[in-house]
Amino acid sequence: MPLGKVQTQIVAKLEEMGRLSTEQRLAIISVPEDLSGDALDKLLQEQYAVSPFQCLVAKARALGLAPFNVSRYRVGNDTFERIPQEFCQENLVLPVGQVGDFLLVAFANPFELSIPAKIQEITGKRVIRLLGRDKDIREKFSKGNERPAGFDDVVLQIGAEFGVEGDTELKDDDVNEESGPIIQLSNRIIEDAYYAGTSDIHIEPQEKEIIVRYRIDGVCQEKLRLPAKVAPALVARLKIMCNLDISERRLPQDGRIVFKHFTKKSLDIDLRVSTAPLNHGEGVVMRILDKQKSTLPLPALGFSEENLTRYREVIRQPYGMILHCGPTGSGKSMTLYSALGEINSSDIVIRTAEDPIEYTLNGINQMQMHRQIGLTFAAALRAFLRQDPDIILVGEIRDKETAQIAVEAALTGHLLISTLHTNDAPSTVARLSDMGIEPFMISSSLLCVCAQRLMRRVCKTCRVVYEAKDREKEILEKGIGWSGQIYKHNPKGCPKCGGSGYKGRVGIHELMISNEELIEAINKEAESTELKKIAMRGGMKTLHQDSLLKVKDGLTTLEEAIATVPPDM
Repeated sequence: MPLGKVQTQIVAKLEEMGRLSTEQRLAIISVPEDLSGDALDKLLQEQYAVSPFQCLVAKARALGLAPFNVSRYRVGNDTFERIPQEFCQENLVLPVGQVGDFLLVAFANPFELSIPAKIQEITGKRVIRLLGRDKDIREKFSKGNERPAGFDDVVLQIGAEFGVEGDTELKDDDVNEESGPIIQLSNRIIEDAYYAGTSDIHIEPQEKEIIVRYRIDGVCQEKLRLPAKVAPALVARLKIMCNLDISERRLPQDGRIVFKHFTKKSLDIDLRVSTAPLNHGEGVVMRILDKQKSTLPLPALGFSEENLTRYREVIRQPYGMILHCGPTGSGKSMTLYSALGEINSSDIVIRTAEDPIEYTLNGINQMQMHRQIGLTFAAALRAFLRQDPDIILVGEIRDKETAQIAVEAALTGHLLISTLHTNDAPSTVARLSDMGIEPFMISSSLLCVCAQRLMRRVCKTCRVVYEAKDREKEILEKGIGWSGQIYKHNPKGCPKCGGSGYKGRVGIHELMISNEELIEAINKEAESTELKKIAMRGGMKTLHQDSLLKVKDGLTTLEEAIATVPPDM
């Protein structure tokens, strides 16, 4: 029985690839058996030593598709975010990436043309078909995600039932920091938090229980309750993981967990750990630093077109001081790293002083602070000034000494970038004055102040469109001189956003760039409100205005914008 058209083309492609000779091709074509389905693959692999992936490449070329080695693809937290896992399993497809408005999907059966249309209907994205091996795709479903299981088994081992106040009697010897269940529990909390997209893990002791909460997209949510007796052992275990003194329970301590030393899973994350004595025992907060996560390019951080252009001009200045201000977790570090990533080149020397080093950047010399041995930001800055840098990044200006050296560095031919804790851009000047910096030193060194916050993005899948009216219309017209159709979140949510109506976050920015009028006002020690008016005349959009522009563009809701930044006075 002669080979079908597709099988003949596959064999021909293998000859083109140099995997088969002409004689071998002719011998296969003249085989009398039926070689449909997997029979041809079996023959090629067993008798002609063609590897499974070479078969896939030949098949893909014969069908005019790109081959994809599914066996090397790792199913992650967001693999089935757009296409439900049940649909993928039923139709033997696997989403493997996204490029712009196109979804990359590996298909086991390239002849089923109705499936791409269904995927487009589900996601609203156009589909690029890739060819994957049937066996590899099936294996991905049998293995499932690398996500950790729930906590029930560990909680039961400790002797408490999930979600129930600890009425099971625990003896002191049953629970200690070296017991198997405690080690398992601490690992499971970190793994589960990472896969859920958590930025911070809060472990909070109460009178009768210990509560574990995750901060996801800026909002804290409770995850787990355990009997109070577990608390000392869990905290001690976390202290052991970051080499802290487990006998010292009266003073706050800071440390770092390098998690790959404690897990067999491919999780390359570090955690910045802070412990503090509270009224019912020690509490722990852990900030997750994902080392696999690279810095984002500047355009992906939420800058408006106008702000992005102005900011890019500023970071290319030869000297001066650029300050980013905002509360903890407002995206300051990411913006600084992205800015350095954009201007970094072989002809520029960049030094950074950080506490801690959150992301490792190629080609940039980074220094970790150690206050215990006297390596402070001020000490690092002094050292850097003798190391011939072009650009210096200081993690934070916390005191007069650091501020003084930072200003001197900016005035002596260096571009200095740092962060400060203030509410908005104009009040940064007052903060530096409070630290004892002379106004004429501030005005002559300051290039730009960027205040920023992070707002939750409204879920694009389930957001609800409506017309702004009454108070909402008034806020929009007063803030940006516009009103019209905007979006609100769906309180029921959808599977993509986990039922919250929000998914991910976007930055809002207030960019105060120095000009002659501003320099004059700073020298005259003008109030922050006066500086704000001058900066707005110079083209500054306030945080409130920028948040409203994000509402206008459909990125977030007015409710979220007002909750993040109050309206301008």
